[in-house]
Amino acid sequence: MAQAQVVVIGGGIAGLAAAAFLSGAAGGPARARVTLLEASERLGGKLRGGEVGGVRVDLGAESMLARRPEAVDLARAVGLGTELEPPTTAKAAIWTRGALRPLPGGQVMGVPGDLDALAAAGVLTSEGLERARHEAAGEAVADDVAIGRFVADRLGREVVDRLVEPLLGGVYAGHADEISLRAAVPQLLEIARSGGPLVEGVHGLATRPQTAATPVFQGLRGGLGTLPEAVAAACAAAGVELRTRTAVDELRRTPDGWRVVTGGGEVLHADAVVLAVPAPAAARLLKADAPAAAAELDGIEYAGMALVTMAFRRADLPEPPAGSGFLVPPVDGRRIKASTFSSNKWGWLERSAPDTFLLRTSLGRLREEQPLELPDEELVARSLADLGEAIGLTARPYDTAVTRWGAGLPQYPVGHLDRVGRIRAAAARAGALALCGAAYDGVGIPACIASARAAVAELNTLLTPPSGEHVTERTMGA
Repeated sequence: MAQAQVVVIGGGIAGLAAAAFLSGAAGGPARARVTLLEASERLGGKLRGGEVGGVRVDLGAESMLARRPEAVDLARAVGLGTELEPPTTAKAAIWTRGALRPLPGGQVMGVPGDLDALAAAGVLTSEGLERARHEAAGEAVADDVAIGRFVADRLGREVVDRLVEPLLGGVYAGHADEISLRAAVPQLLEIARSGGPLVEGVHGLATRPQTAATPVFQGLRGGLGTLPEAVAAACAAAGVELRTRTAVDELRRTPDGWRVVTGGGEVLHADAVVLAVPAPAAARLLKADAPAAAAELDGIEYAGMALVTMAFRRADLPEPPAGSGFLVPPVDGRRIKASTFSSNKWGWLERSAPDTFLLRTSLGRLREEQPLELPDEELVARSLADLGEAIGLTARPYDTAVTRWGAGLPQYPVGHLDRVGRIRAAAARAGALALCGAAYDGVGIPACIASARAAVAELNTLLTPPSGEHVTERTMGA
């Protein structure tokens, strides 16, 4: 009996992972014949490699959380196990109150668990530190709350503005007063629900012994852009049909599966579909057969940002910047929101280009995306101006690259996980359909891969063996 045919729509890391799990490319048995359709000219989504100054670098995400196993496991499954390399021990800083100050230890997403370390870092004013030392008693959180408002009520506004906001901004490019505690920092939810002391609870989390001696983050030699390349190669070897420049114009339910119509007028028939595209695209495709899911997906807001990557000759730097980079609290009114000193952070990069110093900056966040509309040279100039003020940089790069991620980061407001539950319930009623990606259970790479595995598991319970081979039917016109 022939295997079921599954069409995966979307070729970011979630879609590629779903294709790998379905086809056996990531280990295990092949569960379906798979066709993956990606509208753009490349696979990998926000994982993208490129060259700046003749050096291979990441132009998107550059590290993955290692204390969740999904991303590291997938990298190993597709032959990248020997290429895993954690960041160096270079320390990060916060550029605030006119100086670079060390990122305090003992915190969880900016929420302090060690007030002495917080005081030593000098991130807060004396008034802000005094307020944090007098933690306000709080009522137990029943279900969900915005992390910024929760922390401000307990420890004061300045902890949010100068610590929580820049750390969350690096993940979501959003606003702490809107981001869901339950969705974004679930490890703090038990403390919030208990109503117990916040600093004491965070201290317990921050000092908890790790069950395994693993680094917090991992990278890949050559950059994380090599991960989707390796997953795609493994999928192709397992028989997956990978198609770029293939937009999907229409998705409709049929009596025995789904009808997928591409922008070129081609019609594909599938027993099941994995939808691994951003929420707006998913909403458009589901409007006809899952209108309730489409309406909820339309409510997911996205933030855009730009990355400016610069290559300097080390000979032009009297003293290369120290540390792994710095975060910038929005309250300080700077142009950039962070800078990563890539050559310090990644040993493989320093080894591959010892005469070059690479760094990058990020600009833009939710509803503050005007920088995305500026010319490349203006974004470079703004970045250099802030770097000059922050670290005294006077050299000029010999090469630059600007990468714009318009509508790149989904926002997780209070109630997000409830919305996701409604989306999945409505989509499930439409038939053999599963959704995965950054819009649902987490924006990090491991979370996206986990959502792909969950989508495949869901289809395993829905699919029935097809009665015969499905064929692709080509029609003329759009």
